[in-house]
Amino acid sequence: MKESRRSKGFSFVEILISIILVGLSITALVVASNSFTQANATGADISTAEFLVEQIRELTAMLPVADPDETTWTALGLNGEATVTVYDDVDDFDDFDSAALGAPIDAHRNPLNALAHFSQRVTVKKVSKTDFNEVKDDDFDTPFARVTVQVFLNGREVSSASWIRARY
Repeated sequence: MKESRRSKGFSFVEILISIILVGLSITALVVASNSFTQANATGADISTAEFLVEQIRELTAMLPVADPDETTWTALGLNGEATVTVYDDVDDFDDFDSAALGAPIDAHRNPLNALAHFSQRVTVKKVSKTDFNEVKDDDFDTPFARVTVQVFLNGREVSSASWIRARY
């Protein structure tokens, strides 16, 4: 009788299947790693944007809403001030865009040059006494203003926040 001989190694088919499985595993790990890296970068951008919103909130927190020297709130915007360094009330920040400065600003009005790819845009709107969603640009007696800050990264909005300030 003839003895059957068994091979002591792997067959060609077994080697091909193992190579395919290892290749799929490595591909899945690379794709997952790339996804985690993108999610982490997006989270960092959002955190930076929130930081820049808070810088404007801190900057305007102690400022009066409108020029304290004026008895009536005639208009929003600058009262002859030329630069952000001399804005003396919140309504001066209406239509402020840090892109014109080349970098966003911090709570002390200093440019944050390391974050130059971000920009802050501020709008200030007078709002109704009874409905803060209703803009009242022609109402000079309303004591409330809504401050909105939008933060952009390379021209794309990343974050925004609004809050109400009272003129008292």
